Amino acid sequence: MTRPRFLLDEHISHAVQSQLLRIDARMEVLAIGQPLAPRKGTSDPDLLAWIESAGHILVTANRRTIPEHVRIHHAAGRHLPGILLVRSGAGVGQLIEQLYLIWAASDAQEYIDRVLYLSL
Repeated sequence: MTRPRFLLDEHISHAVQSQLLRIDARMEVLAIGQPLAPRKGTSDPDLLAWIESAGHILVTANRRTIPEHVRIHHAAGRHLPGILLVRSGAGVGQLIEQLYLIWAASDAQEYIDRVLYLSL
């Protein structure tokens, strides 16, 4: 089983990353703007290309533009490790719990080319 790896977009609190790593330091969780992640302000198409090559599932609150860019990405014959869309008003604690459960109980392959709404 290959555990999911996450990339948190710049609108997700960095507290999510620090708390996930506190729960289990084996988790691979990056946040945009960190040294190994895309820089802040990276365009959606470039962000999708990055997660495709790096194999990180994107965790984003950007429900306005990401879905259309995903459609274009797929129409070009490209693939994604997955997108997790966070509903507005989601609590940080609930998000941490759901991401941990996804990491602990699923295989990264389950999310390939899928866009899922986290049920918070």
